[in-house]
Amino acid sequence: MLRKSILLILISAVAGFSSVASAQEPITAESMWEMERVGNVTPSPDGTLIAFTRTSYNLDTDAAHTTIHLMNADGLDQRQFTQHGSESNPVFSPDSRYLAFTSRRAGGPAQLYVIPVYGGEAKQITDLPVAVSAPKWFPSGDKLAFSATVHPDYEGDWDKHEELIRSMRDTRVTARVTENRMYRHWDRWLTDGLYPRLFSTDLNGDVTDLMPDSRRHFAMMGAPSYDISPDGSEIAVSANSEPEPYEYLNYDIFLVNTDGSGVKENITTHNPANDLNPVYSPDGRYIMYGKQTRTDFYADNVRLVRYERSTGNREVLTEHIDMSFSNWIYSSNGRTIYFHAQDRAKTSLFSIPAGGGEVTEVFRAGTNGAPRVLGSNRLVFTHNNMSAPDEIYSIRTNGRDLQQLTRVNEDRLSNLALGEVKNVTYQGADGADVQMFIVYPPDFDDSKEYPLVMMIHGGPHGIFGDQFHYRWNSHLFAEPGYVVALPNFHGSSSFGQEFTESIHGAHADKPFRDVMKAADFMIERGYVDENRMAAAGGSYGGYLVSWIAGHTNRFAALVNHAGVYNIMGQFASDVTAHRVAAYSGAPWDGLESMLEWNPAMFAENFETPMLVIHGEQDFRVPVLQGLEVYGVYKGKGLDARLVYYPDENHWILRPNNSIFWYKELHDWFERYLK
Repeated sequence: MLRKSILLILISAVAGFSSVASAQEPITAESMWEMERVGNVTPSPDGTLIAFTRTSYNLDTDAAHTTIHLMNADGLDQRQFTQHGSESNPVFSPDSRYLAFTSRRAGGPAQLYVIPVYGGEAKQITDLPVAVSAPKWFPSGDKLAFSATVHPDYEGDWDKHEELIRSMRDTRVTARVTENRMYRHWDRWLTDGLYPRLFSTDLNGDVTDLMPDSRRHFAMMGAPSYDISPDGSEIAVSANSEPEPYEYLNYDIFLVNTDGSGVKENITTHNPANDLNPVYSPDGRYIMYGKQTRTDFYADNVRLVRYERSTGNREVLTEHIDMSFSNWIYSSNGRTIYFHAQDRAKTSLFSIPAGGGEVTEVFRAGTNGAPRVLGSNRLVFTHNNMSAPDEIYSIRTNGRDLQQLTRVNEDRLSNLALGEVKNVTYQGADGADVQMFIVYPPDFDDSKEYPLVMMIHGGPHGIFGDQFHYRWNSHLFAEPGYVVALPNFHGSSSFGQEFTESIHGAHADKPFRDVMKAADFMIERGYVDENRMAAAGGSYGGYLVSWIAGHTNRFAALVNHAGVYNIMGQFASDVTAHRVAAYSGAPWDGLESMLEWNPAMFAENFETPMLVIHGEQDFRVPVLQGLEVYGVYKGKGLDARLVYYPDENHWILRPNNSIFWYKELHDWFERYLK
């Protein structure tokens, strides 16, 4: 059972999470990209300082500029600490006197630097032909660990590594050859034979390969997940244990000796599913890690497991808790675990006793990330919501005394007119409660009628959370004068495992009914014009848009971004292992069942105008999906428009491409909704 802690938060602080009342200008894609992005929040071990990064974008060049900033633990004395503009991954030394970070300088790959916190020049530690990432200090403070991706045959000789890479680069043969089931991921090919490894270096740059001969993938997206034991003798890292041909990737916890011997031990061989994010207890007695139990369901709940190093005994602490744990950390005394988890369309902070027990909600509002222990009794973390991007906050571990530490975008937000956001619940498919956010245009008047834009999230096992979204910003959708609905339909995460699993085998059934009932709910409010409604979705949301096209003409316009159109084609996706369970069939077995929920089978019913957007580098939903539905539309003589990006993946990430994306979106809505 979830027990909420008492939150004594000033009304004025809570009001700060809402839209700013003194707004003057409409939000635009340009004004959104002019906001700075706060990240990499890292407190010093002595609890006196906080390091963080600030990233801004140059709209003339699309270039990002990232610098490290420091502030006192109470948010005072904020100052820029680095100047170059390519810094990231700040980490304090155990004595809090030095800051290590990575930086790209002189046009080369990112390298490791160390700088005194209280004055002095940065010293470059590594000088490698490969990029360095994810640095961590050893508890002794005399060396650091880091990750780098290397050619596995370099044998510790960096000159040989350069020759191997040069031969790969200079060959006139461009073919990629594989016999693996998984041979590319997201937007990169895995056929080049490069693998990540963990290394250590002393402060003079003497580098040791801690995983010689390793050919294991770490996290395919984001930083590698590893931790160093308190005595510095061992590193626990989450890495793939599934051999080629990679029927699926199975992340296990490996214990790696830090002496460079290459000795390692897999402590989770018993679990065929993923084991993630190992974290040592402060006394070194335990390793806390996350465990999934299914190999065919990427959104399977992550349970907390406590592994005792001396005995090998392990205990699942959270099997009874219907929640998926993420980003857990120990308290300074080792008695409590803090973590964040999605919960009812928000991402909240929680705690649980280190030995298991009752979960306590520490803070619930918007989307909170990357909690870190600050001193003996506070947490520092990032917070954002639908109406404000990330800022840094701290709170006592008992949920009291919330403090906003940064106000990086406060002036920018004060000049923007943002509409009201409401959190509602309606009756969806089979009478189930379905949560939904509604975003209103500025100066909304409920006595008038407005066009409705239905936003449909991807996944499908994800959410439209209370989150400031740069790629699908709900206020940018609403600004031209539209009411925007964001239903978290069946299959969405954060509402319990059963709700998330409920669409398996019938991907379109309940979500489609939920969306239609959401439209009915909005029309019943009296301020939505049912003749001027649009639906827009990306990835799985694009799949549901194509399904909508074949099953209703209630919408005046559709937007399909990187959407699945023909689920047969998803066997060309980068990840295919879970699709048989999700689709309740495969081309070689259960084809009829699979095609029952295939939007491509209902093309004869298409009539609603569709905007199709897709990137060539999208390996999650291959670009043919977008080209095929566009070709079918044009073949039928229907209104359709294609926006094709040759240099984008599943997401539109370049600032000017994003600005153009929003322009195409607004122009399409303008054509059919005004």
